[in-house]
Amino acid sequence: MPKRKGMTMRPDANDTISPAPQTGVTRRNLLGSAIVAGGAAALPIAHADAATTERTVDVLLIGGGIMSATLAVLLRELEPTWTIEMVERLDKVADESSNGWNNAGTGHSALCELNYTPVNKADGKVEIAKAVEINEQFQVTRQFLSHQVDTGILANPRSFINSTPHMNLVWGDANVAFLQKRHAALQASPLFSGMEYTTDPKQISQWVPVMMEGRAPGTKLAATRSPLGTDCDWGEVTRQYIASLNKQDNFTLTTGHEVRSLERETIGGKKARWRVTARDMKTDEKQIIKARFVFAGAGGGALPILQKSGIPEADDYAGFPVGGSFLVADKPEITHRHLAKVYGKAAVGSPPMSVPHLDTRFLDGKQALLFGPFATFSTKFLKEGSYFDLPASVTLDNFRPMLAVGWDDFDLVEYLAGQLIMSDSDRMDALREYFPGAKDGDWRLWQAGQRVQIIKRDPEKGGVLRLGTEIVASKDGSIAALLGASPGASTAPSIMLNLLKKVFPNHLATAGWQAKIREIVPTYGVMLNETPDVLAEHWASTADTLQLAIPSPTVSVATTQRPAAMRVKPDRSPDLAL
Repeated sequence: MPKRKGMTMRPDANDTISPAPQTGVTRRNLLGSAIVAGGAAALPIAHADAATTERTVDVLLIGGGIMSATLAVLLRELEPTWTIEMVERLDKVADESSNGWNNAGTGHSALCELNYTPVNKADGKVEIAKAVEINEQFQVTRQFLSHQVDTGILANPRSFINSTPHMNLVWGDANVAFLQKRHAALQASPLFSGMEYTTDPKQISQWVPVMMEGRAPGTKLAATRSPLGTDCDWGEVTRQYIASLNKQDNFTLTTGHEVRSLERETIGGKKARWRVTARDMKTDEKQIIKARFVFAGAGGGALPILQKSGIPEADDYAGFPVGGSFLVADKPEITHRHLAKVYGKAAVGSPPMSVPHLDTRFLDGKQALLFGPFATFSTKFLKEGSYFDLPASVTLDNFRPMLAVGWDDFDLVEYLAGQLIMSDSDRMDALREYFPGAKDGDWRLWQAGQRVQIIKRDPEKGGVLRLGTEIVASKDGSIAALLGASPGASTAPSIMLNLLKKVFPNHLATAGWQAKIREIVPTYGVMLNETPDVLAEHWASTADTLQLAIPSPTVSVATTQRPAAMRVKPDRSPDLAL
C-alpha cells in the first residue's frame, strides 16, 4: 500500500470514532427491498466474512470511468498531497459506459445534435442557447485534453481524438426548412464558424458519397457540415489517465470490488468521515475505506450509491434505464469511404433520443462505421449490472414521480415498445434510409452500454424526465454523485469543475486553485462565444496539440445583435448520448 499523506482537516487520531446510528429499513429502501426480496431468496447464502482490511483516504472515487478519472487527474494537480482511491467493480477500468464500443464517441459540441436547438413554439424561432452552452463546454474539454498531452499524462492524441466532420442530413419539406433556419440562427455565434449548408445533391455526394449512392433522384434534401467535429475514444482517455495516476504514490486503484454500503461516522456527536464497505466480487473479502469526500461517478450505478448513503438529497431522484445497440461495419472498403458523423432528425412523434446517426469511429487502432442507436430495455443500470437494479432503486419517495413520468411521457413508452419488436430486417431498412447501398452481410449488431435517465420529483407534475446530467451533493459537500447521461464524457472537465464549486467552494476561491485551474484551462471563466479573438487562438493551439487533421475555420463574427433565442437558456433537451 502506498504511503499516504492526509488533509490538514483530518481529525486527531485520539478522537473516539463510531458509526452513526442506523435505523434499519428506511422509507428510502422499503419498496426496493420488498421487491427484491423474492428474487434474493433464491440466491445462494453468502459465506461468512473473509479477511477484512481497513484504510483511510482523503478522496474515494467509486467507478473507474471517465468522470472519476477526470476528477482524479484534476485533484492530483490541485492537491498533490491528498490521498485518492478509486474502486471499480469490474476487473478493468473503462469497461462500462466509457468503453469506446459502448457509446457513439461523438465529441458533443452541438454541431450536429439537432435536439440542442429546439424551435420556440411561441414565435417559431430556433433557440441556440443550449447549443452555445454545450459547445462552450467542449472547448473546455479541448483545453483540458491539450494540457494533459503537454504534461505527459496523455500520449498519442490520435489514439483518442480524431478530426471527423459533424453533419446533418435531412429530407422532407419541414425538415429542410428547419435545418435552414437552424443554420441561419447558429451564424450568430462564432463557435459555429465554418458550418456549411447546402441543398445541392452533388455537394452532399462529395461530403458523404455512400449516403447518396442509390438514393432516389429528386428527393428534397438538405445538409450541414462542420469541419470542427471530432470522434473521441473516452475509454482510451480514461485508461491513460488512470495509468498515469497509478504511478503516483498517493493514488490507489482497487478493481474487482463492489461498494455495498456507506455510512457516516461521528466524532463527539458530529459527522465525520464516510465509512464505505466494498467487497471482492470473487472472494467476498471485505474492505473498509474511510474517506473525507466520496464521489460516485459510476454511470448507471451512481443512483444506487447515492441511495445507500442515506442523504436526503437523494430522495428527489429515480432512474429509468435505457440501452442502445448499433449496426457495425468494419470492412475497410466500406469504412474508408465515409468520414463523418451524420445525424438525422427523429421521426414525427418520436422522442428526441431516437435520433439516428451514421458515425465514423476510430477504435482499437481501426476505423469502423456505426449506425443507430436502436433502443433496448433492461432493468439493469449497468451493462454488467444486475436485473434487480431497477426494482431495488424504487423507494416510497420516488415511486410517485416514476408513475407520473410513465403517464406524461407515454410517447417514450411507445417508442421503446416499437424498438424492442424490431427485427434484423427492420434495422437494416432503417440503415438504408441513410446508407441506401448497405448489404446485410456487411453489418453486425452490437449491444452498447446502459444509460440511466433521471426522473426528478416535481411539485407540479409529480415527476419529470431529465435526460441531461446533474450533480447531486450532500449539503455539507462530503459526498456527491453524477446522475444522467447526456452529453456525458464530452463535457467531463466542465462537469468536474462545476463539482468543485459545489463541494470544495472554499478551496476553489483560493489563489492557488484559481491559478492552477487557469493553467489547465486557460480560458476558464471566459465565454469564448463573446471573445472571438481568444476563440481563434484557442482553436489553433488545441488543434496543434491534439493533432487534429482538419484545419480550424476562420472565426466569423456576427454583425447583428445576438437574437433573444441565444440569450435565453432553454430547458435541457433529451438525448440518449449514444
